[in-house]
Amino acid sequence: MIDTPIIEEINAWTTPLFVTTMPDHDFLKEALLAAVYQQKSLQTTAIDSRIAPKAKHALHESTLDFLEIADANIMEAKRVFEELILEVAASVNQAFWPEDMEADAHIIESWYHVTQSGGYHDVHSHPNCSWCGIYYLEPGDAKNEGHGGLNRFYDPRANAEHYADPGTAYLGGQGVWDFTPTEGQIILFPSYLKHSALPYFGKKDRVVIAFNSIIEAY
Repeated sequence: MIDTPIIEEINAWTTPLFVTTMPDHDFLKEALLAAVYQQKSLQTTAIDSRIAPKAKHALHESTLDFLEIADANIMEAKRVFEELILEVAASVNQAFWPEDMEADAHIIESWYHVTQSGGYHDVHSHPNCSWCGIYYLEPGDAKNEGHGGLNRFYDPRANAEHYADPGTAYLGGQGVWDFTPTEGQIILFPSYLKHSALPYFGKKDRVVIAFNSIIEAY
């Protein structure tokens, strides 16, 4: 009698992304939009962050401290973002953190994008942080098919597409994952994951708040 071999599955190098909805989005939206446009009116250049301006077209980007503004609505948004980040980080690291470890999430950089028709952001990743987020404050016309403005994430597994047959169907085909901007939606993702904002064509501004965070243990 031949024993049936035991085959163990090891899910190595998976890439988790998380999607949720901003609590009280309907309450916060107008106040946050007002703060965005107030700061935009004070900008001295389209890309106030001065980071990779040639990778961005037809959009306005703030300095990297938008969520540090002393405004009750902005402070509430930051609090929610940090709570969500900590929940995500704790869930994926549960097997690796000591049982008695306590941790906090801290947003270290935050900014807005106000994108006009024809605007886009080339492929990039976010260094010097662990978890990142995109909050669709006002998707504009990007929520409607044919207007572009999607956020595209790229498969980090090098050569995952070098050969295709039924045995590689699980790899996901074209190697990208697209998010159609949905009002109030938040996407949380690991900082190493490359992504872009595809060209947007719409009459209304496409407005997002983005942020980078670190996790500190104590």
